[in-house]
Amino acid sequence: MSLCLDTLNPDFRRRLEALLNALHDRHIDLRVSTALRTPQEQARLWRQSRSAAEIVAAIAHLKSGGAHFMADTLAAAGRCSGPPVTKSLPGLSWHQWGEAADCFWLVDGAAEWSTSKVVNGDNGYHALAREAARFGLTAGGNWPQFKDWPHVQLRAAASPLAAGMSLLDVDKEMRKRFG
Repeated sequence: MSLCLDTLNPDFRRRLEALLNALHDRHIDLRVSTALRTPQEQARLWRQSRSAAEIVAAIAHLKSGGAHFMADTLAAAGRCSGPPVTKSLPGLSWHQWGEAADCFWLVDGAAEWSTSKVVNGDNGYHALAREAARFGLTAGGNWPQFKDWPHVQLRAAASPLAAGMSLLDVDKEMRKRFG
């Protein structure tokens, strides 16, 4: 397994490795492309598809919830461009908690990103989504909106806020881990 897995929550890492090994046994080779992501990386990914007005509003929202570290991180990310990648602000993705990973499907030695391509009767991302629950994981391919096929995470809750944490609690933890 990749060294990037060393930074993951140990329970999540164990389950993720078991899932990927089970898929590998079925000749579906998925590899981790991203595991732990810093709030700074998350801020850049979130900003790259947002307007200036959306960014200003998000910074104000974070500050109003006492999340000054997260707001400052989002502000410091600067100008970013690119396609939409995430709906999660810094600190609000399980990637920052070491409880999420993004995978790519390896086909004939190359990364395959298609969710419609079928090899040996199956698609790697669909297999990941089908099998994740068997290992106590939640797959982004099973989300009702904004399907994130390469994504798998430990918790069923969409974010730390959905898990009952406040913005202030999340901010304190992000500052502790990454500040």
